Amino acid sequence: MEKTMKAAVKNAAGTFDIANVDLPELPHDDWVLARVRVAGICGTDLRHWKKHDPNLEHKVMGHELAGEVVKVGNAVSNVKTGDRVVIETLLGDETCDWCNVQQYNICPNLYPVRMKTVSRAFAEYVIGPAKKFYKLPAHVSFEEATLLDTFSVCIHAIHLSGIGLNDKIVVIGAGPIGLGQLQLAKISGADVMVTDVVDSSLAIAKELGADVVVNTSKEDAHAKLMEFTNNQGADITFECAGGPSMPQTLPQATTFTRVGGKVIVVGGFETGEQAIPLNWQHMQKAEIQLVLSASYAFHHIYPEMKMCLDLLAKGKLNASKLVTHRFKIDDINEAFETAQNKQQTHAVFVALSL
Repeated sequence: MEKTMKAAVKNAAGTFDIANVDLPELPHDDWVLARVRVAGICGTDLRHWKKHDPNLEHKVMGHELAGEVVKVGNAVSNVKTGDRVVIETLLGDETCDWCNVQQYNICPNLYPVRMKTVSRAFAEYVIGPAKKFYKLPAHVSFEEATLLDTFSVCIHAIHLSGIGLNDKIVVIGAGPIGLGQLQLAKISGADVMVTDVVDSSLAIAKELGADVVVNTSKEDAHAKLMEFTNNQGADITFECAGGPSMPQTLPQATTFTRVGGKVIVVGGFETGEQAIPLNWQHMQKAEIQLVLSASYAFHHIYPEMKMCLDLLAKGKLNASKLVTHRFKIDDINEAFETAQNKQQTHAVFVALSL
């Protein structure tokens, strides 16, 4: 093999340069090298778009990907050369107390470790422990499999929520996370209302089974909610917008939620301290639970990504409906602009082929 590979490298302006970088080598005999076939752009990636960040400069980013195994270490038995795989990009230090009980999503060293190895999707090749590679059934495409990271984030939030049959659920945000949350809530037997400010995203939510969709920039969301929940409020509200929307959507989530209900925060916050006023007295009197959800890991003895792969393979999750745009890695900056400007482009999930 060549000693270098093509990659999209973060620059000082917060955009990407296409460059040749060193091909990663297998550091252990239970690791795998895979050729990346499709990678995706997620909300976390967009929060760094066109922002100067010295910690990311000259780095390869991306954490949603599927590809093909090209080399395995001597101790690898679960995959072989030529296997089509989805790659889980959460990798902790594997020595801390949380990693020891398969809660590596909250490992204190998660981000430094994963970004050196398995969380480098915007490149031709990636390495990681064999246990992070899951074989794809023949009928699941690379493109569909790239959504499994998104779905895994959603299923972790579902598990934390304690969702039940016939629950009344609100999902704030109809991006990839929100649309994944919608589908998993429907699988769980709930009725779901989805809110957003982009009509094209809400149209997809309706196609995927949302009982009610509300454009909060045009409609009275509270009135729609009361009608949907028989004037009680949501049993569970999933905040899935995150980022710069959080100062508006998190308070909104608490007002959507009934007495004794839960708010599950799935969308990501901006870096650093952030003041978001909430009606804490009301929340306390109403015993509204605020639950923070971070990435995914295991549920009991089951990897949450493998659970989502099984659901996708059985046709219970629809990934293809979420993919609205496709680009080559050479056009990654155009792809990011498209993903960022969803009001104009109607983008939901933007896929990059390598």
